[in-house]
Amino acid sequence: MPLEPKPLRVKHAYEQVSSEIEAQILNGSLKPGDRLPGEIEMAGMFNVNRSTVREGIRRLESEGFVRRISPRKMVVSIPHMAELSSRQTRALSILDVTFDELWNVAIATEPLAAELAARHADAEDIADLNRIQRELIAAEGQGDASVEIDTAFHSRVAAASKNRVLQLAREPIGFLLYSGIDVLIPKLPQAMSRQVVAHHHIIEAICARDAETARDWMARHIDDFKRGYIHAGLPLDKPIAGAVGRLVGQRQVQ
Repeated sequence: MPLEPKPLRVKHAYEQVSSEIEAQILNGSLKPGDRLPGEIEMAGMFNVNRSTVREGIRRLESEGFVRRISPRKMVVSIPHMAELSSRQTRALSILDVTFDELWNVAIATEPLAAELAARHADAEDIADLNRIQRELIAAEGQGDASVEIDTAFHSRVAAASKNRVLQLAREPIGFLLYSGIDVLIPKLPQAMSRQVVAHHHIIEAICARDAETARDWMARHIDDFKRGYIHAGLPLDKPIAGAVGRLVGQRQVQ
């Protein structure tokens, strides 16, 4: 279906260009795979200059709504989970959400993800979880690497649940919450070994299709994380510390 023209006369026209195209993608007027008109043609359709169109397209491209198939050709695409969740992560970060706020949601979503993973994980999911576990064991003593690997583990469990709503809901929470690990590990050296043990039991339960045990071990794991945070003397009611910007940036380039 062709893009519908709509003249724009606003201060930040490039934002309106991207918003209008995004709206037509979301309402189904534009479908994944549909080719967008060229920059000159769109400039005429929206009654703006070519550089405004180009800036609007860059914004859509960065958010995954369009992709370039050649230097001059753009098509509609579906944003990846990481692209969607990175925007939510930035929003939560701007709001200065606390550890307690994040944890109170994670204690509900993470055990659910483990339970559903035990019911729906396939061979590829299990292979990836075992690979991530090996990487976590090999990263002992490497705080920054542990943050990234632990985040990947929880994201992979959620992916194995085969529930996209759950994935999107818990992903930005996980990015922020688990960024606290890099300040926790120096204060609690035993945190890494406890993390490895918990992950082992969760993977074992998923492999055994034991949904109840998978849920129970994940709940224990998330609860243990909070106890460690308290034991380390870190505040529960202050904005979460950690490498939030680094985590978001890594997901955007994957």
